[in-house]
Amino acid sequence: MENELRPLIVVGGSVVLTLLVGWLADRMLRQTDARHHETPLWGLLRRCRFSLQIVICSALLRGSYHQIRIEGVQAHQAAIGRLLTLVLIGSAGWLLVRIAAAVVESSYARYAAATHDPARVRRVRTQVTLIQRVVSAIVGTVTVAAMLLTFPAMRTAGTSLLASAGVLGIVAGVAAQSTLGNLFAGLQIAFGDMVRLGDTVVVDGEWGTIEEITLTFLAVRTWDERRITMPVSYFTGKPFENWSRGGSEMTGTVFFHLDHSAPIGQMRDKLRDILRECPAWDGRDWSLAVTDTTPSTVEVRAVVTAKDASDIWTVRCVVREQLIAWLCERHPYALPRISTGPAAKRVDPGPDLSKHDGVLPRTGQG
Repeated sequence: MENELRPLIVVGGSVVLTLLVGWLADRMLRQTDARHHETPLWGLLRRCRFSLQIVICSALLRGSYHQIRIEGVQAHQAAIGRLLTLVLIGSAGWLLVRIAAAVVESSYARYAAATHDPARVRRVRTQVTLIQRVVSAIVGTVTVAAMLLTFPAMRTAGTSLLASAGVLGIVAGVAAQSTLGNLFAGLQIAFGDMVRLGDTVVVDGEWGTIEEITLTFLAVRTWDERRITMPVSYFTGKPFENWSRGGSEMTGTVFFHLDHSAPIGQMRDKLRDILRECPAWDGRDWSLAVTDTTPSTVEVRAVVTAKDASDIWTVRCVVREQLIAWLCERHPYALPRISTGPAAKRVDPGPDLSKHDGVLPRTGQG
């Protein structure tokens, strides 16, 4: 009877104790989160409850499975112990990644709430994202290495692997030169403040917004919802336009080619009225002036401002549409005209008699 109850006591006790510890930890974190509203750390740590319970349960079973005196368990005792060890190491690594992510997210949330500069917030967001990825990669590598070292064959091969580490390092460095270059380029982008999440950039003639930055690649979301994936080394080795560098405010231009009789003064007044009614205009600056002239037209340039690249596109479109509609309705003569009438026929004036001193040229015989 005792041998039959041992598995129930060991397994059931481990599960009950795991659930109790998980409930107590969640209750403490909930109470702490209610007392400290200024930081979301405690609320984020509550997401680690499941991984914590796996660590506790696997640790309890790893330490007490010897007490299960069943013939099947004793026959495979070494395999069960190694399996529980692997689960314990893997769940511990998972728990560390979740805790690190919670700490990083909490630090970023507090910084974003206290900073009113969007450019600095995007810079910190880029940095913490890459830091989180680096930490996850390091913890994952150490976790896998620790799991492999639980096998006796891997521990035996460890000495020879260390002895040949120099040669393997050179070979790996040559083989993974591109990957390592992208890795260091990603760190350079994150901490060199070259480009940030949410920045508006122009790369290879494509206008878009930085949507994702990893250690090896960067994703640009274009205005038509396409995604351009590029290696991060592109941004450290080639020139590109960053419209959000130093601030997100932008200045845009709208060009009109009009007739010389265009009412420039009235156009300037109309532009001011259009901008006052345009929500996307930030009110910083505007102007309208004649910038060039040709024998048939004049070039009129309207300058407008907006808080970011999306709004400047909207303002330019609104100004272009409404000014053209206003010219068509009120001043159609100001629009450039192309003459399509038939050309006048050339009339032959005949011979010039003044050059012959009154003597007519002879046109025939006799």
